[in-house]
Amino acid sequence: MMPVVPSIKTTRISQHEFKDLSYGVMQHVFEIHNEFGRLFDEKIYKRELAARMHDVEIEVLVELIHGSFVKRLFADVIVSGSGLFEFKVADTIHPKHRSQAMQYLLLFDLSHAKIVNTQPDQVQHEFVNCHQRLADLRQFKIDSNHFDFSAPGAHEFYAHLVLLLRDWGTGLCLSLYEQALQHCLHGEESGNQLVSVNGRQGHLGEQPMGLVAPGIAFKLTALSKGEESFQTHAKRLLNHTSLNAIHWANIKNELVTFKTIR
Repeated sequence: MMPVVPSIKTTRISQHEFKDLSYGVMQHVFEIHNEFGRLFDEKIYKRELAARMHDVEIEVLVELIHGSFVKRLFADVIVSGSGLFEFKVADTIHPKHRSQAMQYLLLFDLSHAKIVNTQPDQVQHEFVNCHQRLADLRQFKIDSNHFDFSAPGAHEFYAHLVLLLRDWGTGLCLSLYEQALQHCLHGEESGNQLVSVNGRQGHLGEQPMGLVAPGIAFKLTALSKGEESFQTHAKRLLNHTSLNAIHWANIKNELVTFKTIR
């Protein structure tokens, strides 16, 4: 079975073609916003757009499959099988919205999207372009020079994550990899476990963390810079918990780095 299964066929179009498509879509969006105002849920604006335009698919399903793990995601709007439009009702467009749009572009093998935010008095909209494809993001290099394969859970963490990334590629949101990895490691009972945190005067509470073995946590990041700072703060975390180590994978598009932090 294919690891990424979109529910519709799509066609990649040029930036110029998408601008023309977007112009027509946004004319309707502006009209809808003027008539309906800014206080409705995003589903209302999507459904009204679909009622006014031809060849509009809303809440478009894509399935991600890895072994027995299945994740169902839904893109907001795809027009003419070639243009993605992600609707938001938010104070402003945030980096997480851009990451989500990029993820859907990869999963549906599309080149161009627009984020549409209907909450402001004037519709806020922003282009997102994706020149990569999942097939390219499945071909990454691995650096495991500082990874301790002798530590508990190390082989399982490494093997499951590499296979997962070979299936899905490296460009998706970290939360997807975390959910799938938890499932691979712990099955249906997957989920973060509580780790005790201690301060100067004793117990402070519990911190939920993903564990690969007793006393060994895992962490995924997608840092393009700041790796040394992350390691510093990870060691501080270890100093205030009962954990012995953290298996860490930093996932960049062309390189996945595995390290064990103690």
